[in-house]
Amino acid sequence: MTLRDFLIVLLVCATWAAHTIIAKLVVSGMEIPPLFYAAVRFGIVALAAAPWLFPVPRPRWRVLVVGFLMGGGGFALFFLGIKTATPSSAAIVSQLGLPITTLLSVAMLGERIEWRRGLGIVLTFLGGMLVMWDPSEGFAVSGGLVLILASAAAGSIAAVMMKQIEGARPLKLQAWVGLTSVVPLIILSAGFETNQMNLAMQAGWPFLAAVLFSALIVSLIAHTLYYGLIQKYPANLIAPLIVLNPLMTVALGILITGDHFDLRTGLGTAIALCGVLIITLRRNYVMPLASLVWDRFR
Repeated sequence: MTLRDFLIVLLVCATWAAHTIIAKLVVSGMEIPPLFYAAVRFGIVALAAAPWLFPVPRPRWRVLVVGFLMGGGGFALFFLGIKTATPSSAAIVSQLGLPITTLLSVAMLGERIEWRRGLGIVLTFLGGMLVMWDPSEGFAVSGGLVLILASAAAGSIAAVMMKQIEGARPLKLQAWVGLTSVVPLIILSAGFETNQMNLAMQAGWPFLAAVLFSALIVSLIAHTLYYGLIQKYPANLIAPLIVLNPLMTVALGILITGDHFDLRTGLGTAIALCGVLIITLRRNYVMPLASLVWDRFR
C-alpha cells in the first residue's frame, strides 16, 4: 500500500471515529431528538446524492428494503442507543455486525464457515457481550448497547441483501439510502418526539455543522474513499487497518466524552477485535467487508 493510501485509511478511520463522538454530543449534549437528527441527516444525503438516483438498481423492492435498513432503520436504533451508551462501548458493540453478517451469509446465501472463522465469531460475540454487560446491575446488559446491537443486526441483514442487488454503485446506493430513510424518519420523529425544531434552533450553528459533517463528510466523502480502497487492495490488507476505527473511537471517547474504560471493557475490546481480525483475515472476504461497509455508513 502506498503512503498516500495509508494516510487515506487513517483519515477515513478518524472521520468515522469523530462522527461517533459527534453523534453522542448531538443527542446527549445538545439534546437533539435522535430520530429528528437522523431524518435531517438523510434528508441532506438524499438531496446531495439525488443526481445518482437513476437508473434504479434491481430488484427495486430489495433496494428499498436495503436502503431503509442501512439508513433510517439502523440509524434510528444507533442514535437512540448512543444517547445513553458511551461512544467507546458503542464502537465495540457495533463490531458484532461482522459475525452477524457472516452467519446470515450462511443462512441466506449458502456460504460455509470453516473452524477459524467460527472461532472468530465466538470471540467477537464474547468480547461484545463483556462490553455490554453492566456489572452494577448483576447480569443485566446496557439498554443503550442493546439498541446499538439491534442497529448492527439491521445493517447485517442489509449487507447480505446488498450482495443480491445489481448496479449498486456507492453514490447510487447512498442516494437510495437517503431517499428511503427520510420520509419514515420524519413520520417516526413526528409521532414519538416533541419540540424538535425549537431544540435545533437553540443548538444553532453547532448542530448545523454536526449534521452537515455527518451527511456530507462521512456519508459521501469518507465512504467513497473507502470504497475506492477496497476495490484497489485485497480485503486482507484493508480489513485489519479498519480495526483502527474502533480503537480511535475508544481513545476519543476517553479524551472528549469522558468514557469510563475499565479492565472489563478493555478485555472485552481486545477479545472482540481479535475475533474481528480472525474473521476478516479468512476467506470468504466478501460478506465480512460488506458488514464493514454497513458499519461505516454511520
